[in-house]
Amino acid sequence: MKNFCIFADALEYIEQRLCEEITQQEIADACYCSLSALQKIWRCCSHTSIKEYISRRRLANNAKELLNGEKSITEIAFMYQYNSPEVFTRAFAKMWEVPPSKFREKWRNSGLFPRFIADSRCTGGKYMGRKVDITELYDFLRSKSDTYVLCFDVRNLLPINDNFGMKARDAVLLEAFRRLDEAASDDMAAFRIGGDEFAVITGLSDPCEVENFVEKVIAQNGVPIVFEGTEIPVAFRVGAIKYKTRPFRYDELFKSLHDTLQQSQSGDKVDFYGE
Repeated sequence: MKNFCIFADALEYIEQRLCEEITQQEIADACYCSLSALQKIWRCCSHTSIKEYISRRRLANNAKELLNGEKSITEIAFMYQYNSPEVFTRAFAKMWEVPPSKFREKWRNSGLFPRFIADSRCTGGKYMGRKVDITELYDFLRSKSDTYVLCFDVRNLLPINDNFGMKARDAVLLEAFRRLDEAASDDMAAFRIGGDEFAVITGLSDPCEVENFVEKVIAQNGVPIVFEGTEIPVAFRVGAIKYKTRPFRYDELFKSLHDTLQQSQSGDKVDFYGE
């Protein structure tokens, strides 16, 4: 439980200071533990480094700021502690594979790397993992009652990670998110809700229209990306769930999305649940 509290406190400390300079020692001091202990706990819980997590959260927020359109690229760069717009552009393009100006022109959604939230579920006294924050999805869905949410997961992501490494995995996730973003209309919203899982709030109540949307996405199933000279196929499995007008709790939403994916069997058709 102590390790869980340290991880939870570190997540909160980082999230509140993404627009400030952050050192790992400062995070450790705020969590009342040594730097080595913090790094060990963080790696165990998140399967990534503190530095990488901070960078990705900043770049996810950068993308959101770009889509909001209220700040210039230079303002966003300095707001998130980049030394210059050029440094920011290089870092942004490394994650999103397009510079900030092109991202602002072509993309609609920015939820590729959501905030981690600590998960206190334990088995045998051992920490089991973390979830991601889907607050934005929850808030957006409340305005789309009696419409379908599509739940996608990327096929074979674990073997891709094992065989080609984390950079290949990240490239596949980016391509998966790009396909959803490209298919979505302006009144839809796409979010990553887990390691290989995504949700699209369609705003559609007609199953036929939902199937048409899915067909646009899965028509690309099996189309590969080229990573370091190797072709890696990218494909989705998909299920759909319809949310009624009755109020639902945040934790109910999270569970139902994952249950929908667990029940869907293939990416060749839409499996409907929760009618």
